[in-house]
Amino acid sequence: MKHFVFLDDVAVADIAFDAYGKTLEELFEHCAEAIFTMMVNLKTVDTTIEREIHLRADSLENLLYDFLSELVYLKDTELLLFKTVKVTLGKDSKEHTLAAELRGETIDREKHNLGNDVKAITMHQFTITKEKTGYKARVVVDI
Repeated sequence: MKHFVFLDDVAVADIAFDAYGKTLEELFEHCAEAIFTMMVNLKTVDTTIEREIHLRADSLENLLYDFLSELVYLKDTELLLFKTVKVTLGKDSKEHTLAAELRGETIDREKHNLGNDVKAITMHQFTITKEKTGYKARVVVDI
């Protein structure tokens, strides 16, 4: 199964992708991988820095949106690029929860083969759907 597919014909000034996962955790991880892949050639990134993210939201869609937005925020504010991510999802009586462990390093323009500068995650066509073999998310990012 493909982890993600970039969609050339969905948005003109943006980049769109569909991500897939057998589980919701895997789906979230593959969405993060797609975002990382847009930003940098992952082969040029080491895993010397670790970060944890903890989020809560009223829906899975909002949780995924907040998670991906947090990745962009960390890139913009702390100049961090991530190579790996491990996501754990949960649900209490009212909200969905996320705990993510990220590994990567600070941006080094001489070392990293940088790609697109992702500015934001958009809500345009943003969906999570249940498929026969797992889950699918459609995400459009502003670059």
